This record gives sequence, C-alpha cells and structure tokens, in this order.
Amino acid sequence: MIYQVGDKIVSKKPHACGGNEWEIVRTGADIKLKCAKCGRQIFLSIEDTEKMAKKLTQVNTEK
Repeated sequence: MIYQVGDKIVSKKPHACGGNEWEIVRTGADIKLKCAKCGRQIFLSIEDTEKMAKKLTQVNTEK
C-alpha cells in the first residue's frame, strides 16, 4: 500500500493513551506517525506500518 502525508490510519491495537487513529506526518524509508489523541509521534518501517494498520480512513488526494 502506498501511504502519503496527511493520510489517517486506524491501528489494530490501541495506543497506550487509548486512541487507535494515527496521522501520517512523514514518509520515506520509515513512516512517521502521530497519534490523533495524545500527539505522540513514532517512526515505523513500512512493513511494520502495514502490520499494525487495520484500515486507511482518509486518503490525501492533493498532489
């Protein structure tokens, strides 16, 4: 799956704060995610992001 900055994903397991929605802040070799509830930012590899993602809720259509 191709991820773009601004996309939002729902994770299979909730974050420690209880939120399970993440916004993609940066892409590249790693993907930087920001928790929508608490604002915590994490880096994950593309493979790990695909494993943790349940679904893509918003697709950024800007080019």
